[in-house]
Amino acid sequence: MFYNVTKNTMQQANLQTVYLLLGSNLGNREQILTKAIKLIDENIGVIISQSKNYQTKPWGKIDQPDFLNIAISITTNLMPIEVLKQTQAIEDQLGRIRIEKWGARLIDIDIIFYGQEIVDIPNLLQLPHPLVQERVFALEPLAEIAPDFIHPVFGKTILQLLKEIKD
Repeated sequence: MFYNVTKNTMQQANLQTVYLLLGSNLGNREQILTKAIKLIDENIGVIISQSKNYQTKPWGKIDQPDFLNIAISITTNLMPIEVLKQTQAIEDQLGRIRIEKWGARLIDIDIIFYGQEIVDIPNLLQLPHPLVQERVFALEPLAEIAPDFIHPVFGKTILQLLKEIKD
């Protein structure tokens, strides 16, 4: 299914499996990620699986501290736009300040996949995440929890994408 909805759409969807990537490179990274996961479980959906923590070099803007990344899968009945609103609210609650693209941050929560859905809401939300196939820091933790998940655009598993990457 292809979604093209407005910012105000807040309908409920059928239960979906959603994959999120969380990252932090400021403050007590482990504590922040733990708090974010708890808030996701309380406000977005039930946690199904969680990868270990991965320490990774920054991507895009390299003159900043290393990140701690973790992938989780959840089940939710929220529509993609509502998942986005909730993840941003959690980021705000945990003190994220958006200063520069790919800059240092206390918390970053990216929606990587919303089931097998393809979503394109211009200037707001693209799913699958448009750069996941280029990022080892995203694919490694995803491969731990969902190696056989098939990317809905490329038709390849997470493990295949990870083996092909040149990041």
